[in-house]
Amino acid sequence: MKLTPQAIEHLLDHWPVARLGTLAEDGRPHQIPVVFVRCGEALWTPIDGKPKAGGLLARTRNVRRDPKVSLLLDHYEDDWKRLWWLRVDGSAEVHNPADPEADPEIAPVLAALRHKYPQYRDVPLLSGRPTLIRVQTLDVQSWCAAPEAFAAA
Repeated sequence: MKLTPQAIEHLLDHWPVARLGTLAEDGRPHQIPVVFVRCGEALWTPIDGKPKAGGLLARTRNVRRDPKVSLLLDHYEDDWKRLWWLRVDGSAEVHNPADPEADPEIAPVLAALRHKYPQYRDVPLLSGRPTLIRVQTLDVQSWCAAPEAFAAA
């Protein structure tokens, strides 16, 4: 059973975390949890001020080499009638705006991220060289165990 179009729209606008899947240079899958926001027809995820391992992050390196990505949103609980997942397959690109707050494409993304995630009052939204990943949706797949599954979202 698939999620309804209304459920998909709601999740893309409100669900707090997704798993970003990219391909490493050796072909292995690389997945990490990310925050994201939908602006227009694209999904955006920032490289923010949360602690990182340092250096060039695998996600940006992978996207620059191969833009094919997948974002997975999901819900699990012991009542398996309430399980669901939503996968967005897309083409990604890394953006490094010189002045993100003044950039007409990026400024609305930053505003939407700050609105969705109040944690950005205490954590820098962008860190070091401003970096965001833009995902253009190519395909959306979903599944839910039962019609009441989406009540969990």
